[in-house]
Amino acid sequence: MAIIVNLDVMLAKRKMQVKELSEIVGVSVVNLSILKQSKAKAIRFSTLEAICKALDCQPGDILEFVETPNS
Repeated sequence: MAIIVNLDVMLAKRKMQVKELSEIVGVSVVNLSILKQSKAKAIRFSTLEAICKALDCQPGDILEFVETPNS
Protein backbone atom coordinates (compact mmCIF):
# COMPACT_ATOMS: atom_id res chain seq x y z
CA MET A 1 0.00 0.00 0.00
CA ALA A 2 1.13 3.52 -0.69
CA ILE A 3 0.08 7.05 0.03
CA ILE A 4 0.49 9.25 -3.03
CA VAL A 5 0.92 13.00 -2.53
CA ASN A 6 -0.76 15.04 -5.26
CA LEU A 7 0.53 18.40 -4.08
CA ASP A 8 2.05 19.16 -7.47
CA VAL A 9 -1.33 18.56 -9.13
CA MET A 10 -3.10 20.93 -6.76
CA LEU A 11 -0.39 23.57 -7.19
CA ALA A 12 -0.79 23.35 -10.97
CA LYS A 13 -4.60 23.60 -10.70
CA ARG A 14 -4.27 26.72 -8.55
CA LYS A 15 -1.43 28.11 -10.73
CA MET A 16 0.75 28.49 -7.66
CA GLN A 17 4.46 27.94 -7.19
CA VAL A 18 5.97 26.02 -4.26
CA LYS A 19 7.69 29.21 -3.12
CA GLU A 20 4.38 31.07 -2.92
CA LEU A 21 2.75 28.22 -0.98
CA SER A 22 5.77 28.14 1.32
CA GLU A 23 5.33 31.83 2.17
CA ILE A 24 1.57 31.44 2.80
CA VAL A 25 1.84 28.26 4.88
CA GLY A 26 5.07 29.04 6.73
CA VAL A 27 6.79 25.79 5.73
CA SER A 28 10.16 25.78 4.00
CA VAL A 29 10.41 25.16 0.27
CA VAL A 30 12.66 22.19 1.03
CA ASN A 31 10.04 20.55 3.28
CA LEU A 32 7.27 21.17 0.76
CA SER A 33 9.45 19.66 -1.97
CA ILE A 34 10.04 16.56 0.16
CA LEU A 35 6.29 16.29 0.68
CA LYS A 36 5.60 16.89 -3.01
CA GLN A 37 7.98 14.06 -3.97
CA SER A 38 6.19 11.65 -1.57
CA LYS A 39 9.40 11.26 0.44
CA ALA A 40 7.98 12.64 3.69
CA LYS A 41 7.41 10.15 6.50
CA ALA A 42 4.74 12.26 8.20
CA ILE A 43 2.79 15.50 7.99
CA ARG A 44 1.34 17.48 10.86
CA PHE A 45 -2.39 18.06 10.75
CA SER A 46 -1.74 21.78 11.26
CA THR A 47 0.47 21.80 8.16
CA LEU A 48 -2.07 19.83 6.14
CA GLU A 49 -4.79 22.23 7.30
CA ALA A 50 -2.73 25.26 6.26
CA ILE A 51 -1.99 23.73 2.84
CA CYS A 52 -5.66 22.93 2.30
CA LYS A 53 -6.66 26.44 3.31
CA ALA A 54 -4.06 28.02 1.00
CA LEU A 55 -5.06 25.81 -1.95
CA ASP A 56 -8.79 25.86 -1.15
CA CYS A 57 -9.02 22.08 -1.22
CA GLN A 58 -9.70 19.02 0.93
CA PRO A 59 -7.03 16.65 2.38
CA GLY A 60 -8.25 13.97 -0.07
CA ASP A 61 -7.29 16.25 -2.95
CA ILE A 62 -3.68 16.14 -1.75
CA LEU A 63 -3.35 12.64 -0.27
CA GLU A 64 -4.41 9.48 -2.09
CA PHE A 65 -4.28 5.86 -0.93
CA VAL A 66 -3.26 3.36 -3.59
CA GLU A 67 -3.22 -0.32 -2.79
CA THR A 68 -0.26 -2.17 -4.24
CA PRO A 69 -0.02 -5.94 -4.68
CA ASN A 70 2.05 -7.78 -2.07
CA SER A 71 5.55 -8.49 -3.31
